[in-house]
Amino acid sequence: MNLRSLLAAALVPLVTLGCMATPAPAAPAVAAPCAPAPMGEPPPLKPTTAGTLAQAYHCIFAKYAGGPVLNHQVLLTAAFAGLTQELQRRGRDRPDAMLPPLTGDRTADWTAFGTVYQRIADRLPSDPDLRQALAAATMKAMVSALHDNHAAWVREEPGPPPVKEKVKPGRMIEFGTGIAGHSPAEDDPAGEPPLFITMVRAGSPAARLGVRPGDVIRTVNGTPALTDGILPRKTVNVLIGDPATKAPVRLTLHRPATGRTWSVTIKPAAYEGSPLGFSKRLEGGVAYVKLAGFIPGGEKRVFEDIARMRHEGPLRGVVLDLRGNGGGFPGTANKLVSAFAHGKTIGYLCDAKNTCQPKVTDDTVPLLNLPLVVLTDRGCASACDAFSAAVKDLGLGTLVGTRTAGLVSGPAGGFLLDDGSVLELPMQYGLGPNKEIINTIGVPPDHHAPLTAKDLSNGRDPGLAKALGLLP
Repeated sequence: MNLRSLLAAALVPLVTLGCMATPAPAAPAVAAPCAPAPMGEPPPLKPTTAGTLAQAYHCIFAKYAGGPVLNHQVLLTAAFAGLTQELQRRGRDRPDAMLPPLTGDRTADWTAFGTVYQRIADRLPSDPDLRQALAAATMKAMVSALHDNHAAWVREEPGPPPVKEKVKPGRMIEFGTGIAGHSPAEDDPAGEPPLFITMVRAGSPAARLGVRPGDVIRTVNGTPALTDGILPRKTVNVLIGDPATKAPVRLTLHRPATGRTWSVTIKPAAYEGSPLGFSKRLEGGVAYVKLAGFIPGGEKRVFEDIARMRHEGPLRGVVLDLRGNGGGFPGTANKLVSAFAHGKTIGYLCDAKNTCQPKVTDDTVPLLNLPLVVLTDRGCASACDAFSAAVKDLGLGTLVGTRTAGLVSGPAGGFLLDDGSVLELPMQYGLGPNKEIINTIGVPPDHHAPLTAKDLSNGRDPGLAKALGLLP
């Protein structure tokens, strides 16, 4: 997408009566309209400029669910704070780096902000990395001021060329550690809740190296796994792995069952498996389904697995394990809910004026007619939050575990900016079937049964044991 240049880089000197005139102040950037990001390969990255910031600013008010009622002065103040903090961090603070007076007019205030920003940028050394860092800090601070867990600025810097490898259907390239749990129910010697592995896929690189569920992750590539009890996004990205580059990860692990502490380097590799999770028939005729995420079409695999288990003998219920399920495609979650009820409203999507559209079951999905128990934890987020709320509010089953994540502000759409980056913004916000707010709060379980590293390491699962006891 080729957008016109948004700001002149220099001013043409004027000569009047034989004297050089003082250059006029830099003109503020004019924002180009934002448009939905196209599917496929993203365009090449360009420098993030004042024009890019202007485009993102106006895009927020045009597309964001809360845009019509948003206080623009909060965004501009946060953005300028991000700029000046980065200037200070790099030893480049300036005496004229002052936020201009804001009048309350959204457009006029951006013009004032943009003028000051461009003046600061024009007086910086001709260092592309410095200019990009300042622009990125400003953009991130502005988006963070939305305090929305589904809003983000995504700018993927060029990395190593991808490793081309054909992968047969039914095979994956990853570490195979599944999802790491973060249980506040127990503390490690450092006084923080540990980050631990909840699932190791059979045949995966992690399994071949002897990694087990319950192993506590102390460090990731030499850095502590948790920072002040928080799992940083960059650590999550490393743990997920990049199948394109096949970069290895070095973990320091601790096994509570034995007291052993050791390091292991795991390299992504192809093996038989599914990103969906796995299913198995438990003793007593229970279908256990571990669902790591709601991928498009994933419900078909779940229904096929349950049908297979039914063919092996009668089932008395389904245990759907959503612990660590980070969400995914809402349509998949909708179809799974619809296998347990028809003709129901399973939630609402609303705009800033509180005009809400109901989300209803897909009654073309055959009913399973089986009792349901859902295992949840703080890793159950986004579409998983919404699924859990539907099960609880509509009485479709019982929730066992801990409260869900509460990271379900609304489905986000991507908007392409002129530097090749993407601004992700929810265009609606979500509510539960009873029109309750789930975002930032989560869905509480009917039965509290936290999963800990110590339990897993010793082969125990209190949540699953409770679920089996609840089924008829």
